[in-house]
Amino acid sequence: MSTAVENFAVGGEARVNGSQHNGSTQLNGSARPNGSAQHNGLAQLNGTAQFNGSGQLNGSAQHNGTARRSLWDAQFLPPPLVLEDRARALKIQTRLAGLVLCGQALVRVGETFARELERGLCDLPSSLQMENTYVPELPDGTEEGVFLALDLGGTNFRVLLLQLAAGQLVRERVRQYHISDALRSGPGEDLFGFLADCVQDFLRGEGMEEQELSLGFTFSFPMRQHSISSGELLTWTKSFCCGGMAGRDVAAMLQHCLHERGLRVRVQVLLNDTTGTLVAGAHRDPDVGIGVIMGTGSNGCYVERAERVQHWEAGRRRARDVVVDVEWGAFGDNGCLDFLRTDYDAEVDERSLLTASFTFEKYIGGKYLGELLGVVLGALARDGLFPAAPAPAALTTAHLSVFEEENCAGAWRETADTLEAACGAHVTRADALVAQHVARVISNRAAQLVSVCVAWLLRRMARERVAVAVDGSVYKRHPRIQHLMNKYVALLAPEHPFTLLGAEDGSGKGSALTAAIAARVAARHLP
Repeated sequence: MSTAVENFAVGGEARVNGSQHNGSTQLNGSARPNGSAQHNGLAQLNGTAQFNGSGQLNGSAQHNGTARRSLWDAQFLPPPLVLEDRARALKIQTRLAGLVLCGQALVRVGETFARELERGLCDLPSSLQMENTYVPELPDGTEEGVFLALDLGGTNFRVLLLQLAAGQLVRERVRQYHISDALRSGPGEDLFGFLADCVQDFLRGEGMEEQELSLGFTFSFPMRQHSISSGELLTWTKSFCCGGMAGRDVAAMLQHCLHERGLRVRVQVLLNDTTGTLVAGAHRDPDVGIGVIMGTGSNGCYVERAERVQHWEAGRRRARDVVVDVEWGAFGDNGCLDFLRTDYDAEVDERSLLTASFTFEKYIGGKYLGELLGVVLGALARDGLFPAAPAPAALTTAHLSVFEEENCAGAWRETADTLEAACGAHVTRADALVAQHVARVISNRAAQLVSVCVAWLLRRMARERVAVAVDGSVYKRHPRIQHLMNKYVALLAPEHPFTLLGAEDGSGKGSALTAAIAARVAARHLP
């Protein structure tokens, strides 16, 4: 079922972009406040308004323009922590101040994103790779045929068989295979041999081992593409670190392994899960122009005018538009986002498999949000503000989502039980509320930062309406993320109507649809 939600005006009668608040105050998402603000009297933020212990404006904004900026800024702030022990609550909020971002800080992130994006498109040094996917068009309802789809991006690998008729999915078969730790960290040849073995096993089970088939390969790792069906791995992410892959074309490696097994399968398309999400979303809504993943990792892609993309391979400039893979997980790896980095983020980075890289993903990815929660609670414990530090890796992003669910419901006991198991100490209701507040602050920042990227892409595309296809476990399972993204994107891009559309299996169906698109385009250019 669709989870599309139209964007909306935020904050009661306070409406963005020229509407009035209580009859006189103008709000504008493009306003850029400056100065410093206080939240609960202690936490320093970018802005100009002071907030009292209840999180309300306390009257220090003396100027109409300052008031407008302050009201806009305040809509990005999470609610304050409320405890009977107010002194403890204030100390905790002071220690969390670096994780709390107001509107001006987000505008600075957006402006940095826009600069890095433009540099990447011009093939200049940038933390955004801005990879050309060579996907020249989106589904138009004429897709036909039977296609294989492979989905590699985590510990489980999927093989799918999909049949399309007049652009509609009429048949689907799926099988999942587990990838062992040894394969994820061993030689690359062993991993790709295993993938081909899985394809052979799947086709044998379907009685199709002798059939000629086209295949869409979803390879959800950063790569440099040279065509729609070829690309080399740039770096492994998540839990993969296979050796012997430098400069190797991953599609060619898979093709070689399939050929060795006598399979009549041709790798027609190579893409990642973000591109697949955009394509799958466009299959449902033709206005889709942005694809976003918010799961274990995070990334985005969008439809760009081909003339703006400098790094085309020779002889491939026939398209008007092209899907560009932003690879925003590495946004900030060059230091351009150091103004966001906290000591907590530094500790998460030090504990990670890939240190000093994937800076942005460590702020927003499901692989890291639970780790960040544990790090913050550990720091509070060292300051005597929490009973005990959680054991390393004891708290996951799934736990963070549970804390948020209970917070939404006004409950706390499951939070407390989880914390007692993770910390090995008795946890009171107040302690559970502290952990829920930390989870909310971390979640709020993640939603803000993803929303900044979406908002600036909307500004760049400047269409009448853009649907944003979103997939991933964090987006689907976190109780607040969808609402927060709608709120923050609307505040940051008030003049650009959008819809968030929950995508369905972009990494599977999207790759099959892209293979069908590639077949259609190839047939069109036959002599």
